[in-house]
Amino acid sequence: MSDLSLPPLAHRMIETNGLKLHVVFAGPADGSPVVLLHGFPEFWYGWRHQISPLVEAGYRVIVPDQRGYNRSDKPRGVDAYAIDRPVADAVGLLDALGYEQAQFVGHDWGAGVVWQLALRAPERVARAVTLNVPHPSVFQAFLPGKPSQVYKSWYVFFFQVPRLPERLFGAADWRGLRWFIDTSNRPHTFSEAVLARYREAWNRPGAFTGMLNWYRALLQADVPDPSSPIVDLPMLLLWGTQDPYLHAEMAPRSIEYCTAGRLELLEDATHWLQHEIPDRVNELLLAFLETD
Repeated sequence: MSDLSLPPLAHRMIETNGLKLHVVFAGPADGSPVVLLHGFPEFWYGWRHQISPLVEAGYRVIVPDQRGYNRSDKPRGVDAYAIDRPVADAVGLLDALGYEQAQFVGHDWGAGVVWQLALRAPERVARAVTLNVPHPSVFQAFLPGKPSQVYKSWYVFFFQVPRLPERLFGAADWRGLRWFIDTSNRPHTFSEAVLARYREAWNRPGAFTGMLNWYRALLQADVPDPSSPIVDLPMLLLWGTQDPYLHAEMAPRSIEYCTAGRLELLEDATHWLQHEIPDRVNELLLAFLETD
């Protein structure tokens, strides 16, 4: 999909939670807000397949670069990327824009933020959609008891090493990071034109360290647990079962924590399902968001 297929976009810097986020807006200003949260190693452009369908359905689409990524601020220190910080960013974004609630959609780390929003600030979330990331309690319980998941999560442990991942993944025009992406999805998922946009984002000063600090904070930062592990709002979990990073067994276990949860297993997709089967993802997404 080229940029020509995107609707008119507005780019703004929004102050929230003590920093500035670069945020892309599309769709009618009076439309119901839908916030799309990307993961690693993407930025707002990772939702290019979803923006136009949402706009055509009448939504106000809000797509930030999360902290540490692309044009958004990149605070120093691992603790600045503990999961409660991007959660506060999302809440602050709603405050800055004057919204009491929004519907949230997240993939990868963005899905992690959406799960935590649903647990820590459910009053700000009308509906939630997560793509290929389990409920945090499920992952915490699953990882130590499943050696194969530890193997799948090798990169989480490698990223804890200071400076070395930046050097190896960034060398030779990001050959290592391209390998990380290209070996985990269906062939030709990311075109050279799209990867050129990604490399531009990765090359911004401090960006890659900021991106890796999300993983470093996962194991190093001390964040209090939510008061309850139960998600008590409408939740849709989309899961590409060919994901090389995360066991699909965690998907149904995650829905057990949701009082109004629904799971869709997508057998022909990997971790990058919104890129690989965008039409199906968009169909499921729109049907869920439009449910009364």
